[in-house]
Amino acid sequence: MQSNIRIMLETREHQMLRDCAAHSDESRGRERDEEQCDIRTVFQRDRDRIIHSKSFRRLKDKTQVFLTPEGDHYRTRMTHTLEVSQIARSISKALLLNEDLTEAIALGHDLGHTPFGHAGERALNRVSPFGFRHNEQSVRVVSVLEKDGLGLNLTREVLDGIENHKTTGNPFTLEGHVVRFADKFAYVNHDIDDAIRGHIIREEDIPRSLTDVLGHSLKERLNTLVHDIVMNSKDREEIVMSTEISESFGELRRFMFERVYTNPVAKGQESKAERLVEYLYSYYLEHNDRLPAEHQRMIASGVAPERAVIDHVAGMTDKYAVSTFEELMIPKAWGVY
Repeated sequence: MQSNIRIMLETREHQMLRDCAAHSDESRGRERDEEQCDIRTVFQRDRDRIIHSKSFRRLKDKTQVFLTPEGDHYRTRMTHTLEVSQIARSISKALLLNEDLTEAIALGHDLGHTPFGHAGERALNRVSPFGFRHNEQSVRVVSVLEKDGLGLNLTREVLDGIENHKTTGNPFTLEGHVVRFADKFAYVNHDIDDAIRGHIIREEDIPRSLTDVLGHSLKERLNTLVHDIVMNSKDREEIVMSTEISESFGELRRFMFERVYTNPVAKGQESKAERLVEYLYSYYLEHNDRLPAEHQRMIASGVAPERAVIDHVAGMTDKYAVSTFEELMIPKAWGVY
């Protein structure tokens, strides 16, 4: 009976999901062929591999928006990821799309993010000869860096969704498009919540013309956005929003960029974080012998030193980046006499 469980799940997908959904038994496959699991579909296995990865665990100590906030309730990169997953799964379930694929993409979409959030991303993009984009680094993490260079060998559907989760992306699955929207829904709304908690803005500061359309609280706005995208996509083979909600949400994002994402109180420490990341990159580029053993092996195998250094620095958590900087730059005490 056990050997038929995966087949039963695949059959159930064809019975329950829409024709335009991604079906597990029709996956475009993995880079390296593997024996199928007898109880899990390919997308369920991808989800599990991501959750058990080291890069996923590190998300708990990586900045979402606010650097070193004082308080336990501000979002981290991991809580952001979990909120994206929850929103995306709700949308996919309602649209009869593949919830397992959606969840795998959502859980993996930010694995390549740097320490200190977008400040670290900007710093590496400046100093790297290859440039740096966190979505591309996320694909590199799961394809090359995890499991001591073997990667997680994820399906092409998950890799495509991770790579194309940014606004400019164009995933080839509807599930990937769901994650693109869910990512924006999550970060705009939870960043509002964190900004209010940090006394940077008040709920009343959001223009009434927007809150009257989208809602007057995080709960109301998420409910509006999710319902709108479900109702406007349920009879179409594309993921779309209504014109009114889409335009209001776009205005809300612009409000956040003006009042929060460029706010000197909220973002005043980012220049320090950028200089720290740039220093770490320069240091390890000059001192390859101080890189972890796995990155030294990469260089010995022919990987460009710049590439190996980027992989190491981008993988750091905020705390590890700070402690490494302190170890390299701050003289140790002479001791107690």
